[in-house]
Amino acid sequence: MARVLMYSTRVCPYCRMAERLLDKKGAQAEKVMVDEYPARREEMIRLTGRTSVPQIFIGDTHVGGYAELAGLERAGQLDALLKS
Repeated sequence: MARVLMYSTRVCPYCRMAERLLDKKGAQAEKVMVDEYPARREEMIRLTGRTSVPQIFIGDTHVGGYAELAGLERAGQLDALLKS
């Protein structure tokens, strides 16, 4: 299974929804809590060009946020990406 990295905060409902979807798929996300580590927020912005959370990486692929993750699931593409 591919490594999953998720930039997140403690209060983000979309982060929790993304985490539940990944759990359902058997993927454990490594969470980077940007509200606890401001330098990591800067890292997230530099890597993604985005300021919102969650920002999800599966392997080396930047998926985006929850909407993009759910879109991959609806399109039947998430399982293949997680297995890559």
